[in-house]
Amino acid sequence: MVKKHGKKYLAAKAMVTKEIYDVKEAIEMLKKTSPVKFDASVEVHAKMGIDPKKSDQNVRSTVSLPHGTGKTVRVIAFVTEDKAKEAKAAGAIEAGNEELIEKILKGFLDFDVAVASPDMMKSLGKVAKILGQKGLMPNPKAGTVTTEITKTIEQIKKGQVEFRVDKFSVIHNMFGKLSFGEKALEENFLALMKSIMDVKPASVKGTYLQKVSLATTMGPGLTVSIPSIMEALK
Repeated sequence: MVKKHGKKYLAAKAMVTKEIYDVKEAIEMLKKTSPVKFDASVEVHAKMGIDPKKSDQNVRSTVSLPHGTGKTVRVIAFVTEDKAKEAKAAGAIEAGNEELIEKILKGFLDFDVAVASPDMMKSLGKVAKILGQKGLMPNPKAGTVTTEITKTIEQIKKGQVEFRVDKFSVIHNMFGKLSFGEKALEENFLALMKSIMDVKPASVKGTYLQKVSLATTMGPGLTVSIPSIMEALK
């Protein structure tokens, strides 16, 4: 079934008169093409020239966005009881071990990120499938398995985000809100793109970054010139 778009979306889509925009143009167009009245989120969608089935081409890491995401991130921490108070003081909404694991087994999933100290990973076997299906399982590559729990929680709360390719070799990430303004959005976008380029797998042959588009919540996509991204990253 073909998805039907409303009048506001079609009006916004009609404003996209170019096939490709440079970085600054695309950022400027985001506000003009937002069809909603609320403070829309801004997302990047990057098609990568990798094979997600190959373990050595699994693009996944974290980046601290200079202006955060504009979203309140709910963090939980799997730690020993003596570290629970410290984790909550850093901003975790829940912290602990067995009791927290039992809570998740009973259906608790009202959080966005889970972090864990390395010594807790063995205990997480009970909830690994539940967390894995939701993309919430702590992972060393994502920086969410760490000995520096307090520092990690604080960084996540301030704007550290994880990015990773999906099974279609695409990275989808929110990098701010329209209310941030063009300069802040551009700086967040470039910080994210730099991190993506920095973790290019050595085994990748051919074009690593194939296509990049930006969009607001419910807004049309804007294709961004890859040469303009590379130039801005210099």
